[in-house]
Amino acid sequence: MNETVTTYALYLLIAIPVTIWVARTLHRNGRVFLVECFEGDEEMADSVNHLLVVGFYLINIGFVTLYLKLDVMVAGTTGIFEALSGKLGVVLLVLGAMHFFNLFLFSRVRSKGARPTPPPLNP
Repeated sequence: MNETVTTYALYLLIAIPVTIWVARTLHRNGRVFLVECFEGDEEMADSVNHLLVVGFYLINIGFVTLYLKLDVMVAGTTGIFEALSGKLGVVLLVLGAMHFFNLFLFSRVRSKGARPTPPPLNP
C-alpha cells in the first residue's frame, strides 16, 4: 500500500471517530442547556438535541469525506504525518466552529426566551 492510501486510511480512521466522539459529547452535555432553552420542556429539548446530532453528523462527516483528497503526493513517513496534521487540524477547527456556532444560536434562543413579555398596549 502506498503512502497516499495509508494517509487516506489513517485520516478516516481518526477523523470519523473524533467526529462521533464530539457529537456524543455535545449530545450528552447539551441536554441540560437545551432543557433550559426550552423552559423545562424535556421532550422538545430531547427532540431538538437528537436532530442537532443528526445534522452534526451529516455536515461534519460530509466535510471529512469531501476533504479527503490530497493535492500532493505523499512521500515517506514524514509526508504521512505532515498530510495528516494538516487535514486533521482543519477537521478539528471545523468541529470547534460548529460547536461554537450551535452555542451561539442557542444562547440567542435562551436570551430571547428569558426576556419578559411586554404588557399589551391598550389603544
